[in-house]
Amino acid sequence: MKNIFNQVDESIYSNAMTFLRQPLVQNPIESAADIVVLGLPYDMATTGRSGARMGPTAIRQASINLAWEGKRFPWPFSLLKHCKIIDAGDLVFSPGDSAHFCTQVETAVGQLLDADKTILSLGGDHFVTLPILRAYAKKFGTMALIHFDAHTDTYSNGSCYDHGTMFYHAPKENLIDKEKSIQVGIRTNYKEKDHGFSVINAMQANDMSVIEIITLIKDRVGDTPVYLTFDIDCLDPAFAPGTGTPVCGGLTTDKVLKILRGLEGINLVGMDVVEVAPSYDHSEVTALAAATIALELAHIWTAKHKLV
Repeated sequence: MKNIFNQVDESIYSNAMTFLRQPLVQNPIESAADIVVLGLPYDMATTGRSGARMGPTAIRQASINLAWEGKRFPWPFSLLKHCKIIDAGDLVFSPGDSAHFCTQVETAVGQLLDADKTILSLGGDHFVTLPILRAYAKKFGTMALIHFDAHTDTYSNGSCYDHGTMFYHAPKENLIDKEKSIQVGIRTNYKEKDHGFSVINAMQANDMSVIEIITLIKDRVGDTPVYLTFDIDCLDPAFAPGTGTPVCGGLTTDKVLKILRGLEGINLVGMDVVEVAPSYDHSEVTALAAATIALELAHIWTAKHKLV
């Protein structure tokens, strides 16, 4: 008799428990994975609307809409034939304890990096990037940062746990080199004097060609190990309403995807997608955008590290 449980699920309405329906592995350190997806259900650093702790689950569920496609258009290779991806589930930490969260993230990411894994993390509010960078810097040294966002997150007047201060602290801790880093989509105030980061603000990005933006980014980061962080509010609220701090005048999903695909060849070593707050979403459009962006990041990494 045929084993009815030993079947591949092609439905987009069932078993939406892991990213792209890839295996859930509770001990990812000992796995043969290339990329480990790690959920970070944390939103205690938000200054706007809370709810990003539900982001990892929403992104995973939306990713099922992408799981059926054996080869992702318009990439010329099949991702899962060249890259083994697993889902490690969500990080466990003491509820309400931001200090413990930081320790848990830095330890977990550090252990994965020591096991030669690459981490694709799903937030969570944007603060989650700071402890990730602390772990990454121990292996890669001072990195370049490619940062898609409506906000620079370089504000020095926040608390230790604030999703607007990560890139104020990260350069001071020598985690990232501002001279090799770039921010795209910015459309809120920041102190331009001594800012240090190259900025392509949203008005400029919407007027520039995709090729011009790609060239600026690649020229900025060069061959330096790159950490890419994508705050979903880089997208205009028309394309991503489900976020805590939406700002009108952002980029379209189409333009962002074209920019990301053009970054093939950069020395990408780590990546995250953050600030999805599904309680403010409509028809899962934000979660789908985040899942799609995460999938593109996995393709960028694979094209650089597995196909050369």
